[in-house]
Amino acid sequence: MAIKHVRIVGSGLIGTSIGLGLRAKGLSLEMIDSQPEAQKLAQDLVGPHSGQVADLVIFALPTGALSQVLDHEFSLNPASKFIDIGSTKTKPSLEVSTSVLPSQRFCPTHPMAGREVGGAESARGDLFVGRPWILSTDGVDPDVVEAALEVIALLGAVPHQIGVKEHDAAVSLISHLPQILSSALAAQLPLADERWMELAGAGLRDTTRIAASDPKLWSEIINFNAAEVSPVLERLIADLQKVHAHLTDANTLHDFFVAGNLGVSKIPGKHGGQARNFTKLPIVIEDKPGQLGELFNECGKANVNVEDLSIEHTPGQFTGLITLSLSSSDADILFKHLTASGWNVHSPR
Repeated sequence: MAIKHVRIVGSGLIGTSIGLGLRAKGLSLEMIDSQPEAQKLAQDLVGPHSGQVADLVIFALPTGALSQVLDHEFSLNPASKFIDIGSTKTKPSLEVSTSVLPSQRFCPTHPMAGREVGGAESARGDLFVGRPWILSTDGVDPDVVEAALEVIALLGAVPHQIGVKEHDAAVSLISHLPQILSSALAAQLPLADERWMELAGAGLRDTTRIAASDPKLWSEIINFNAAEVSPVLERLIADLQKVHAHLTDANTLHDFFVAGNLGVSKIPGKHGGQARNFTKLPIVIEDKPGQLGELFNECGKANVNVEDLSIEHTPGQFTGLITLSLSSSDADILFKHLTASGWNVHSPR
């Protein structure tokens, strides 16, 4: 292990999650934040700092604050290696090029993971497991790239090397546009009768989940990547205007939803693999402690791999519905096993 001591500048969700993940691998962490209370909480979570000089500095703070710390951090650790985790890459790279930190000692990176809740108190050491982690290596010294790849590997993420400009174009579609859409939909809800909200199902919750994200952070992200966000937003607006103009044209509406089906099929499956259609296995369980744990024990006995699950339960109801997502073969195996074991399981679909 080449990296032993890491200084993380920024003690929010991502910085503290990195700290927790690296601490679990035996590294020494020093957490830094402009807010003393956030810094103390993050340091308490990752454990005491050894006092050793950092051999890697990770900038885990908002992109807009990066320029304020570059010169200071390099002066403290001139022999260190440096990476960032910002949501855009063009602006940080430009700011490094005009700082005292040599550009070849800085590797721009971006973990494609997060939560709609922020702060050190929301951090998770397994946040990055199986998630893509982008790094841009053009002109970066090999030992700095090696350090970035080591961090990615230690945290269980999957490295993807793409250029700075391509990164900003990619995230405008796969990250920034979804945030805009989620927020736009959620912004319509205060206009509705409050009684309607009691009727909301999983679809509304799923599509508005990330609308609970930090407004200040996302305002900054979209602003810094405006050049790339603008064309994808224009295409979206054009599609919506077409739908609006043809609400009574079934063929146009059909084509719109077919295009959506095609888009969903392009999203990779778990761990970046090929997209897969899973079989759903519905199981009705009693509303009492331990039922979910017993169900997963049965899954272990049947030696099947559960890819996902959903839980539906009405308050006051004595039963709940667990729907497991599995491969077709595993669903058949588990259906037979649970049936033989007396569970109230319904046919795979």
